[in-house]
Amino acid sequence: MEHLVFLTGRLAEPALVRVLGSMQPPSFTWEVREIGLQVAALMTADMVKRRVPTPVAASRMILPGRCRGDIEALSAHYGIPVERGPEDLKDIPQHFKHAAQHVDLSQYRTKIFAEIVDAPRLDVDAIVARARLHAADGADVIDLGCLPSTDFPHLEDAVRALKAAGFAVSVDSVDSQELLRGGKAGADYLLSLNLDNLWIADEVASTPILIPREPSDTASLHAVIDALRAKGRDFIADPILDPIPFGFTRSVTRYQALRDAYPDIKIMMGVGNVTELTEADTSGINAVLFGICAELDVAAVLTTQVSSHARRAIREADVARRVMFAAWQQSRLPKGISDELMTVHGKRPFPDTPEEIAVIAQSVRDPNFRVQAAEDGVHVYNRDGHRIANDAFAHWPGLKLEGDGAHAFYMGVELARAEIAWKLGKRYVQDQPLRWGCAIDPVRENLGAWCALGPTMKTSAEKSAARASGLATDATSSAPQEP
Repeated sequence: MEHLVFLTGRLAEPALVRVLGSMQPPSFTWEVREIGLQVAALMTADMVKRRVPTPVAASRMILPGRCRGDIEALSAHYGIPVERGPEDLKDIPQHFKHAAQHVDLSQYRTKIFAEIVDAPRLDVDAIVARARLHAADGADVIDLGCLPSTDFPHLEDAVRALKAAGFAVSVDSVDSQELLRGGKAGADYLLSLNLDNLWIADEVASTPILIPREPSDTASLHAVIDALRAKGRDFIADPILDPIPFGFTRSVTRYQALRDAYPDIKIMMGVGNVTELTEADTSGINAVLFGICAELDVAAVLTTQVSSHARRAIREADVARRVMFAAWQQSRLPKGISDELMTVHGKRPFPDTPEEIAVIAQSVRDPNFRVQAAEDGVHVYNRDGHRIANDAFAHWPGLKLEGDGAHAFYMGVELARAEIAWKLGKRYVQDQPLRWGCAIDPVRENLGAWCALGPTMKTSAEKSAARASGLATDATSSAPQEP
């Protein structure tokens, strides 16, 4: 059995011991070392090297999740693996559970066709630029959406430019001549062919997306499928997903029926009728739709980003296809795989109880403000007291920062974040931005680099002391809940 050494600070040590002791049955033996600092979040790699003598009799050394510095150098120095734990010590049980049950999210089965719905109105350079953005969000195929009664004279140039840039391309039109032009220009896919324009498949090498004449006309879809199967042509079939409440449920059953009738064909689902035409957060909608796709082995999804509320639909689709494929592949519920689709609420928003926060607050002996969120509201405490309120403004009188504009600004930002987190049920960590999953681009933080000087450092002497000790961060803004 492994023996792990956890490094921490004085404030977090009792809670860390309780959490480790609660892990039953234990998968490792452990010990906790408090290395002579109050706040674990201020630990640095240089500090560890100075304060923890060699050798360390352990299989691994676990540092606070926000410990800054060169962790690889520490591993070399001690001759054992050194790693960061989770940002909050209450997440340690889940952290080690995840490590034991690693989920590979690099795999997926469903391709994403991302439509540029206004392609005829964009010049070629703008189309390629849009394609790069969609591809960065996870698109596998760039779909050129043609517009009814709108000329697209540069269609061929757009297809060739996208192909030259390395993109797979589809052309999406109700005009047979535009589909024919796109196919001859080298498009990989054509959306869409039915019994009336199936002849186009004989003219070009593009893979056709097959649809029924009308969404309810299942027989016509089966007819085009059978026709192309007889010719040995590759194709993708789309029974059409209808919007809510105009046949959505019945259209879902069509997908199941198509899979039952043709167990081995490729199927496409166009999700825009639901994500674009339902005013609800699209992350949840995509999660459910891609769950259906995983169960039915849907080969491709066509999605759009037109409505403002659907601005992250491609990125959400990319996350959802990976999560749902992993759940299907491992025959497990889509829980504990990724929290990227949980954009509004958190699974464990309040790791500390009000009683636990009160114990920590009683041990603080410095004037620096700590901010935490719990079930009962936003907590602010330092050596001068512990206050709880549900509104950021309600804390202002107790801060007594009328003469310190920089510190007041900082506390205003933190209290606003904490209030939002408390109201929504999100995890709040002092000095860290709120996490919104795949709803926004993640901030990639380099914990191997030193943190910039904090906003509430008041004097040059304090700044110099912080730099000299390797604590280039803001002591007033450090959460004490990390191991």
